[in-house]
Amino acid sequence: MSTAGRATADDELERLRAEVRDLRARARVHPLISQAQGIVQERYALPDGESGFALMQRASQRYNVKLRTLAGVLVTAPRPDEPDTLWFPRRVRGPEPDLTFMRAHRPGAGSRGAVLRAVLDSTLAVVGTDMGNVQLTDPARGGLRIEQHTGLTADFVDFFAHVGEDGTSCARAAQDVAQVTVRDVESDPVFTEPARRAILAAGSRACHSVPLTTESGRCVGMVSAHLDRPLNGLTTAQSKALDAVGGQAGRWLAWHDRTVVLDALEYLHALGRAGRGSRFRRS
Repeated sequence: MSTAGRATADDELERLRAEVRDLRARARVHPLISQAQGIVQERYALPDGESGFALMQRASQRYNVKLRTLAGVLVTAPRPDEPDTLWFPRRVRGPEPDLTFMRAHRPGAGSRGAVLRAVLDSTLAVVGTDMGNVQLTDPARGGLRIEQHTGLTADFVDFFAHVGEDGTSCARAAQDVAQVTVRDVESDPVFTEPARRAILAAGSRACHSVPLTTESGRCVGMVSAHLDRPLNGLTTAQSKALDAVGGQAGRWLAWHDRTVVLDALEYLHALGRAGRGSRFRRS
């Protein structure tokens, strides 16, 4: 086969692989969105599922909360009491926690995406690498799902889009609620063999995972740094700096979940009650 022919075949193979990755991503999210859509339709006597989706979309856009995030909380939150105009009438609000690592990240400050990007940037700067990802706990499925990443291959992100409770260093760190260092991916027993192969194929030879923890010590997410060389270990100063990032980020995420995300659900509830039985369309 000529060089041009091989290039064309390689391009077509990559296109097909990208298409498969996209289909898998849709398959991971679609059932959750559909379940939430059905709940909204039933709860507010809407004429069709499209109307349920439209209400979710309006709440998502107004409060800058991902539709997937909104759907995950919607299907797990207790049903609102029928007589109440508020979904969460006894909710207590608290001040937004301070994030010292955000001071150098002005664009989009305050949004969850901006906070997670800053968490990742700060962690990679401490560890000294340019590969890593942030995961959050998944309220609907359990485990962890990737929310931010940089320097990693599309195949890596696809493989680790959602991880369960074992077989990876991030799962171990979440279980132990403690930092976990993998000095050499090739030999560390924490990984399943498919996970090990996926990490090595992405060019990672070592990694370090840091739990994002609430004030009560609950793990709500994970940030992991990947290196293209074996890692001897981190210094005490590095570990302390990462603990600070993980603690601040975890407290902020808990605040965001019980404040901004619930505000979005409250807004959806108000729209649904006011337009009960009506038809809504996507914006």
